[in-house]
Amino acid sequence: MNFQLSEEHIMIQQAARDFAQNELKPGVIERDEHQKFPAEQIKKMAELGFMGMMVSPDYDGAGMDTISYVLVMEELSKVDASASVIMSVNNSLVCYGLEKFGTPEQKEKYLKPLARGEVIGAFCLSEPEAGSDATSQHTTAIDMGDYYLLNGTKNWITNGSSASTYLVMAQTDASKGSHGINALIVEKGMEGFTIGPKENKLGIRGSDTHSLMFSDVKVPKANRIGEDGFGFRFAMQTLDGGRIGIAAQALGIASGAFELATQYAKERKTFGKPIANHQAIAFKLADMATQIEAARLLVLKAAWLKDSGQPYAQASAMAKLYASEVAMHTTVEAVQIHGGYGFVKEYHVERLMRDAKITQIYEGTSEIQKVVISREVLK
Repeated sequence: MNFQLSEEHIMIQQAARDFAQNELKPGVIERDEHQKFPAEQIKKMAELGFMGMMVSPDYDGAGMDTISYVLVMEELSKVDASASVIMSVNNSLVCYGLEKFGTPEQKEKYLKPLARGEVIGAFCLSEPEAGSDATSQHTTAIDMGDYYLLNGTKNWITNGSSASTYLVMAQTDASKGSHGINALIVEKGMEGFTIGPKENKLGIRGSDTHSLMFSDVKVPKANRIGEDGFGFRFAMQTLDGGRIGIAAQALGIASGAFELATQYAKERKTFGKPIANHQAIAFKLADMATQIEAARLLVLKAAWLKDSGQPYAQASAMAKLYASEVAMHTTVEAVQIHGGYGFVKEYHVERLMRDAKITQIYEGTSEIQKVVISREVLK
């Protein structure tokens, strides 16, 4: 067993840390306050290769491994979880799905510009009545011969208005249940495709979350991913990897809050000494550090399994379940350690606390992770 990062991994981690501190931190409070999409920052992330990290250089990606990806996700999420989720969806859900299951033509047309970060992608599975129960797709894709006629609504779509390429799950044959679902590539601007208002969210307010509406959208058969009926399996297999990204995001939120709380505890004095020297605070920091380290090992193990070509569904579910719980607990404690200052935006921890909550919900709630884990352990 080797718990040492390679020199390359350390370099990538440092580059991400520098970028987060120098490019993301300035203006992050304002972007959160005004729900401002970090367009300039995403452009710079693309220049660093962060938007197509795991895509092969054959398709204009950076060709990095999953461990590199989670290291970058953690560092960015310490500062700006909105920027990191934009990157996560583009990498884990859109680029991965297209590279793994797309045709050569689909990769040439859609994957290459996504990997370069010239355009952004979105993954469209959730609906008003199909969240955790993803098999209940009400969006339909009727087979019309050489194209599908797409109708329905998708909810909670990250990169909803900023994306150009959308991977949409839709029901073609309801009698087949989950085996009647297809995954289609939809382009912004297709006739009948409209984007709803931006959601006013608790956290990750810099990312744009929208509902999408499809009314008789003609999607060419060439835009179907995989064989007929592959859509649900496509979504589930893609989400296994996506959970590693969100677990890394949760880890970053937790470690970012912990760093701020530790620094504050060393500087803030009460009763003649730094509050870090009070056992009540020191023990909080000890618990936070231990839980973060445990979460980090779970996340890195899931990434290592994926890179090794081994089954990783259970590991990714465990990592997301635990890391998201740690993110929520750690950020609440960080606000407590800051006292009244923790309630003030300029100290950053209140934003991290708000951002942490969504990691327990999206790309599979904590309850769904327990379903996945229990199924694996009971096999």
